[in-house]
Amino acid sequence: MGKVAYYPGCALEGSGGPYDKSTRVLVKALGLDMETISDYNCCGAMEVKNIHPMLQTYLSSRVMALASQEMGYDAVMAPCNGCYHNLKKAEYETATSEKAMQTVQDLARKADDPVYQGDVRTLHLLEWLMEDLGIEGIKQKMKKSLNGIKIANYYGCMYTRPRQIFPEKDQGEGSESSYKPHFMDDLLGAAGAVNIDFPLKTACCGGAHTLSDSDTSTQLVLNIIQAAEDAGAEVIATECPTCHSGLEMHQIRAETEFGIKSSVKVIYFTQLLGLALGLSPRKLGVHENISDSIGLLKEKGIV
Repeated sequence: MGKVAYYPGCALEGSGGPYDKSTRVLVKALGLDMETISDYNCCGAMEVKNIHPMLQTYLSSRVMALASQEMGYDAVMAPCNGCYHNLKKAEYETATSEKAMQTVQDLARKADDPVYQGDVRTLHLLEWLMEDLGIEGIKQKMKKSLNGIKIANYYGCMYTRPRQIFPEKDQGEGSESSYKPHFMDDLLGAAGAVNIDFPLKTACCGGAHTLSDSDTSTQLVLNIIQAAEDAGAEVIATECPTCHSGLEMHQIRAETEFGIKSSVKVIYFTQLLGLALGLSPRKLGVHENISDSIGLLKEKGIV
């Protein structure tokens, strides 16, 4: 596929800083190439659609138009599940509705923005790594093993839903599954981890309700953490900044406010893959996580 346009989105500039840092050093260490989109905007997140659903579609299409019209790329890589979801939704809506395409193009001309032509494909970081390197390519890059650390891979609810906006999934051998995603399992397994199957891999973490209904979010996170621990996991690997922050913060809230303690650590999959490439925890932002995993990683001989 070659070089892609990188869309960090808002979260990776803020609470997801360690995900941005580990993504950038991982991509470089793997020999891949990407360029950050200039003058990018919010994808519309989860709130804008409550004002008008087409505003979210326009904001996402503007990001794709910048990559295509201003930078010459035909692929945008978004590591955040929310950004990935909204850009894929805009792709779907403009491809299946002439009215939707006309609306976003009219808004772009009115704002003197690049006009989206429907010529960009959005990829999650997991998909880019699998398409450009695959399992064997990742194995060839590894410099050390994750030493059998037991990992529950948590994908969240926006990576696979709704199914129709991800036409490349569920296409048979080698494709990602919207029912039982496995790309993160495949990559971390290739790096020497033991993948722990648990039933809430795609359950919602309650990220959208963290401020309005914290008790519900805490309970949803506790369900995920307890299911992972019951299955024997030492680590929950994440691939979304909102899910990651929610798991970390509500794990602490569950202990301080409700007395429910858990020992499982929360680590971005990019940090785990980076460690297997021999990169230092500090370069990968592991020390910036709220969940303190350094003791476990030392005990396992990974750092």
